[in-house]
Amino acid sequence: MLSYPSSMAMELTIPTLFLLFLSSKFPCSTAQTWIKSGYWFSGSKFPVTDINSTLFTHLICGMAGLNPSTYQLSISSSDAQSFSIFTPTVRQKNSTVTTLLAIGVRSAKSSTFSSMVSQSEFRKSFIESSIRTARLYWFDGLDFHWDSVNTSSEMANMAILFDEWRLAIESESGNSSGSQLILTMGVPFSPYLDSASFPIASIKKNLNWVHLMAFDYYTPTSWNYTAAFAALHDPGSERNTEYGINAWIAGGLSTNKLVLGLPFYGYAWTLVNPNDSAVGAPAKGTAITRDGWMSYKDLKAYMQRSGAVSEYNAAYFVNYCVIGSSWIAYDDVEVVKKKVAYAKERNLLGYFVWQVEDDDKNWVLTQAAQEDEKNPVIVQEDEKNPGNKRHFLLILLPTAATVTLVLVYLTWYKGRMGERKELQSLFKTTMVSAGNANAPNLLVFRLIDLVEATNNFSFENKLGEGGYGPVYKGVLHNGQEIAIKKLSRTSTQGFEEFKNEVMLTAKLQHVNLVRVLGFCTEKEEQMLIYEYMPNKSLDHFLYDPTRGLLLDWEKRVQIIEGVTQGLLYLQEYSRLTIIHRDLKASNILLDNEMKPKIADFGMARIFQKDEFEANTSRIVGTYGYVPPEYVKRGIYSTKSDIYSFGVLLLQIISGKRNNCLHGLHEDLKLLDYAYDLWKCGKGLEFMDPSLDDTDSSCKLVRCMQIALLCVQENPADRPSMLELSVMLKNETAAMNIPKRPAFSTRRDEDEVQIQESTSQQEIWSVGDVSITQMVAR
Repeated sequence: MLSYPSSMAMELTIPTLFLLFLSSKFPCSTAQTWIKSGYWFSGSKFPVTDINSTLFTHLICGMAGLNPSTYQLSISSSDAQSFSIFTPTVRQKNSTVTTLLAIGVRSAKSSTFSSMVSQSEFRKSFIESSIRTARLYWFDGLDFHWDSVNTSSEMANMAILFDEWRLAIESESGNSSGSQLILTMGVPFSPYLDSASFPIASIKKNLNWVHLMAFDYYTPTSWNYTAAFAALHDPGSERNTEYGINAWIAGGLSTNKLVLGLPFYGYAWTLVNPNDSAVGAPAKGTAITRDGWMSYKDLKAYMQRSGAVSEYNAAYFVNYCVIGSSWIAYDDVEVVKKKVAYAKERNLLGYFVWQVEDDDKNWVLTQAAQEDEKNPVIVQEDEKNPGNKRHFLLILLPTAATVTLVLVYLTWYKGRMGERKELQSLFKTTMVSAGNANAPNLLVFRLIDLVEATNNFSFENKLGEGGYGPVYKGVLHNGQEIAIKKLSRTSTQGFEEFKNEVMLTAKLQHVNLVRVLGFCTEKEEQMLIYEYMPNKSLDHFLYDPTRGLLLDWEKRVQIIEGVTQGLLYLQEYSRLTIIHRDLKASNILLDNEMKPKIADFGMARIFQKDEFEANTSRIVGTYGYVPPEYVKRGIYSTKSDIYSFGVLLLQIISGKRNNCLHGLHEDLKLLDYAYDLWKCGKGLEFMDPSLDDTDSSCKLVRCMQIALLCVQENPADRPSMLELSVMLKNETAAMNIPKRPAFSTRRDEDEVQIQESTSQQEIWSVGDVSITQMVAR
């Protein structure tokens, strides 16, 4: 991807490819020596890239919901982007980390889960969609949460669900080369509720393990006295972790099915009497925050500012402090260490962190949980005791397995290197042919010249990083400035896209398309050389409050017209019809006069003039820019780029990102926000306030309506590029009234009946994304 600014696209390294290969060939073992797991939630605003995955064996990404109409998994469009990069991102730092997708529902919507488990066809829909979604987003397993289950009938149906789920998982792995998905569940501290109990037999039979939610026994919104909300022991109550663990074990669940929860947060109560600060002191509600909840990093910062001193209570295993009339309970380093030690003494399977983003920036609590791992507890056995044989096997079997895996890897790697050499040979032949015949102006650059032009690809010359490698600025001997996209030498990812871009863009000549000057394949390098665009990409300006001022309305109209002409050439005036498939602000580069050029044709596809659409099982592009028919069924056409153009046009006139929420309550996606304002005649509220269209024939609100026509759900409703060009140039040209955009979380009254009649056919439900077609990534 030729994108000068940094990109979120992740590059799969050889270790990651090795891991993916092993996971596709060998089922994950259900017997874990010690699990170090952690939950991360996409709504936390804690970037996936900031997770220190080296501290975990398992990471759980949440949460997917449940569509109340189809009983399939639903994922919001904003979550879909986070979920798609989660596994590749955390494996950049730890190639062996196992990832799971969490599935949960809020208590207010618990009836959806109750309905789902009650009928066979609903359970089947849920199970099938969960497996497809896990595969689609590269997760190794699924983690189920249903906190509000509370009747015996729901528990019985849950047992049936687990039986069917396990059979489906086993069948799916048997019919593919992939590993068998892990299946886990988050459970309360005790299996016994007032009117029902969890189906322990089914859990033991079908789940790999359960995550024991060993916290929130007390909260300041429900209890009028201070308490250890995650007490390991409690001398005066059954609401404690040890009691719950004993209850699960007594019910028949083995210890190696239990993973202990570690809360990385605390609660603040308001004391009735600030001088009475013991555990159990009278309190009158929350303190500091609305519900009293505080993450570990926030409460430690609050304590530091207040000069508070922490106290440790050994009876409950809790830390607490008093600041004025506020009483804060939390788990600090010593409590975390003691809880992990307890889990090991009880032979539990491991621990999990709730949630990883609540730890401080130095990962103090997470590291505290691991401090005794360098000196593990060793159980001494008598030489005559047969346990020594087990101990020997525990050493021998993993060693043999490791040796086997290494031999398999070496064999695989050797084969891959052979394939790579064949590809390189074929590539060189193809490229030379392109340079000599199809595109006589395409140059073959020498590696030594590119090294010199970039000062040996120095960091100072680096323009950005795309999905397939870094981009550098270079200056040739003759003073010509160039941009060099240097593909990673450690991965074959991007080879087809690389070849496609050279072959395609070498043939395309238009003032609004970035020109490929040549290529270099010396010493197994794969580098593309482009004309240099000094003003980087459009997103470099659009989303920056200072640089955005450089783009007045006249310049933005120039950019809109340039992109329109580029797309018009690709779809109408070139010898073949070209579909870009990744049109977005970062792929619109700007020259020294701020004129736009469309870049990155690695994902582009060619149509003959009599072709109208095609189908693919490999969904590419960027979330937020791809249309529903492409996400749903893999169908792409010229109308796919029309949709992307509409999103881009809305961003140009507003200066707003499409991966953020907007509106008075910050609950609307960009397309919904634009449509609602346009429909009620408040379109100018959507616009970048720095723009003035008074002296321009191209009006902001008209552009807004054109953009909304482009992003309609039905491709047939979207205009063609020729029609768009006329509408943008001619202010009197007639335009249709746009329907509500695709992926909308809302529906107009006159659309409700239509939506209900087609809801059973939806594949990607608007707003709550439900993937029902598995596609290769």
